[in-house]
Amino acid sequence: MNRPIRVLVAKVGLDGHDRGAKVIATALRDAGMEVIYTGLRQTPEMVVNAALQEDVDAIGVSILSGAHMTIFPKIIALMREKKMNDVLLTGGGIIPEDDIEQLNSSGVGKLFAPGTTTSEIAHYIKTWVKENRNF
Repeated sequence: MNRPIRVLVAKVGLDGHDRGAKVIATALRDAGMEVIYTGLRQTPEMVVNAALQEDVDAIGVSILSGAHMTIFPKIIALMREKKMNDVLLTGGGIIPEDDIEQLNSSGVGKLFAPGTTTSEIAHYIKTWVKENRNF
């Protein structure tokens, strides 16, 4: 494939803190990816529909509200419903380790805690896409 990796960065729910999402979006863009930022207060349906319309390789959800055990399962279910099995769902925020393990086992990709370097996130997305999207 001869195009940049396309990533949708989203803030889902009522969480209004978007500084981290904007930092990640900028870092991924600086790493050579094409980034679509949805803005605040998106629903899972809005995120999945935008990801379909934009033909993204990955969706990154920033969540600090504590609703991760509702939002990630809803997004992964919508992705499966729309046959988006080759699109990475990843994200980060304040998520307890036990919840991370449960979400990973349900099909959500790696989730990143505060303090993770942006280069680690970019490397993970690039590696996943290369292995799963025929790049």
